[in-house]
Amino acid sequence: MDASATGAVEARRSRISRVLTRMEEVGVGALLLSLGADLPWLTGYTAMPLERLTVLVLPRDGEAVLVVPALEAPRVPTEGDLFRIEAWADDENPLSLVTGLLSDKLGRSHLAISDRTWATSLLALEERLPSARWSSSSAVTGPIRAVKDPLEVEALRLAGAAADRVAASLQAGDIDLVGRTEAQVSNEIGALLLAEGHRRVNFAIVGSGPNAASPHHEPGSRVIGAGETVVCDFGGSWSLGDDVGYCSDITRTVVTGEPDPEISECYEVLRLAQEAGVRSACSGVPAEDVDRAARSVIEDAGYGDHFIHRTGHGIGIEEHEDPYLVVGNREPLVPGHAFSVEPGIYVPGRFGMRLEDIVVIGGDGMPEPVNRVDHDLVVVDV
Repeated sequence: MDASATGAVEARRSRISRVLTRMEEVGVGALLLSLGADLPWLTGYTAMPLERLTVLVLPRDGEAVLVVPALEAPRVPTEGDLFRIEAWADDENPLSLVTGLLSDKLGRSHLAISDRTWATSLLALEERLPSARWSSSSAVTGPIRAVKDPLEVEALRLAGAAADRVAASLQAGDIDLVGRTEAQVSNEIGALLLAEGHRRVNFAIVGSGPNAASPHHEPGSRVIGAGETVVCDFGGSWSLGDDVGYCSDITRTVVTGEPDPEISECYEVLRLAQEAGVRSACSGVPAEDVDRAARSVIEDAGYGDHFIHRTGHGIGIEEHEDPYLVVGNREPLVPGHAFSVEPGIYVPGRFGMRLEDIVVIGGDGMPEPVNRVDHDLVVVDV
């Protein structure tokens, strides 16, 4: 194995060790990982969302076994001997293989299963294991996945830098806006993400004029005009010599021509709110306090009713994961936490704006933005 592959295997070995310790702490006898991010995080293998069952059976004491369709087995990375592969043919019942790997004691114990497992698979397992108590795997893996290891932090930094290069092209006017549809601009942004090294595009939101007031607007046939704010929120998955992709996510708002005073004033409030949120995101600070720091700036300026979502979400293998920067989340931030800081102001029927960076809590407990492209309201297509 090369150095990159060796590092990935050792990172997974460490993760498995921490998961087993966590299982002991919460009394989980076995972890059953199917669809979702937990499986690639531990194995390097992303299961296709097929009706064919894939499950990693990870007992607290015993051998880890990946039950996988035979036609998928060649895609499973085998470096490091972290688990055994049990490939099943189409004339076999994989449920029998899974339950056969669980001892009688485990079959009556507390089992945790992937949050995104098909309901049909879970119901069938419940029927075969009527004495088991079931819970979500995220209760085991969530707190561990939220604290990124050095390999993950490096992947997030590189993904962020690649997204920055696309955002810089947008701000430089290299992506034509006026006279083109939102969908056309979205497609170009997606192509640039791939050109900058992302393995896939996860989303490329482009909302112009009144559509910019919809935070998750679906880019469509509206033609972008002059004198409008254009919200561009985009990201993809970027891989660091490993089969598992880590996500980028960035939002920059530009304006097509000189903005009127209201938009300029509103954007300056947004910029200060985002800056306050990032500055507050230090180790030991409750997650909800970051939301409060950004939100209070917008509220004090009289735009509180127009900030209609949480300030941020965790990021890693998934675009959205723990920790969430939202009122009610008292979890303290710690080194290794990675999350977005993305306040927005949305005036229905008129305009919207959002400013987003991904931030990692460094080893010194201080916030380290991975996105550094210009935070000002950039005028394009003049």
